[in-house]
Amino acid sequence: MTDPTPARPGDAPPQGPVLQIGALHPLVEETLAAEFAALRLPADPAARDGFLDRHAEQVRVVVCSGRTGVDRDLMGRLPRLEAVVHFGVGYDGTDAAEAAARGIRMSNTPDVLTDAVADTALALYLDVLRRFSAADRFVRRGQWETSGNYPLTAHASGRRVGILGLGRIGRAVARRLAALDCEIHYHNRRPVPGVEHAYHGSPADLAAAVDVLVVAVPGGPDSTGTVDAGVLDALGPEGYLVNVARGSVVDETALVAALREGRLGGAGLDVYAAEPHVPAALRELENVVLLPHVGSATVETRRAMAELTLHNLRSYLADGTLVTPVS
Repeated sequence: MTDPTPARPGDAPPQGPVLQIGALHPLVEETLAAEFAALRLPADPAARDGFLDRHAEQVRVVVCSGRTGVDRDLMGRLPRLEAVVHFGVGYDGTDAAEAAARGIRMSNTPDVLTDAVADTALALYLDVLRRFSAADRFVRRGQWETSGNYPLTAHASGRRVGILGLGRIGRAVARRLAALDCEIHYHNRRPVPGVEHAYHGSPADLAAAVDVLVVAVPGGPDSTGTVDAGVLDALGPEGYLVNVARGSVVDETALVAALREGRLGGAGLDVYAAEPHVPAALRELENVVLLPHVGSATVETRRAMAELTLHNLRSYLADGTLVTPVS
């Protein structure tokens, strides 16, 4: 395969075989333009047909975020597509089954964001149990002076915590919670070899055994609605949910109902079903902590994700290999 020739200052190189879809980290966008003369799919759907008619035959590699992805229809419009390079550990925006059927390879950016997301899960865990954000609002409203002390909250250390998805991020969450003397339980499709934490055969069984359920499974069709009304009821009115995975993993309608009806003690959420939309019912609840999908949003982590994305792209165009392929 031909290695792309970097553009010299002032040059306007011919457009290359790379297509950018959606907004990406500035380092990725700048490099795609300067080094690869990448095409960019128009955001306006009305302009896409003409764009694809002109350029689809050129495209060998798509670079996009995991949430944006490449769906079945777009794959059908890109007859020479060979690889999809994702910025992010998730790739639920891409139709993985269709990609496999067409022989299209995929990469993501695992490991480099594990610690940041696990830190976010720990922060949500502490916040939803101790109600720190709600207590902050209590002070800012002047209620400490007018209403007396803030109500007592739940203890965070020594809890039974279930982790739904004991992958890289799930194991990092478990290590952090072990430092709080928590008893760790988990559910995967099958037990993880060498793991001493208690295994449960279903999400509902896991939820019934713990005080807090932390969701860390990959997004996509296989996990959609995994945390349903039955799982939430198994957690119960003194149980808590923390989600740093994807909003699609949790039945959001069932979650709102459980919280409003007092059948769930609280929730700490970084992800939602239709981002950036967050249901008004969730925004109104004091026992819910809401973050705007910032699990990996540190300067250091996003830079590392950008560099790994570009490493995958350069490697593929050089010799057809991906550094962190999705298996």
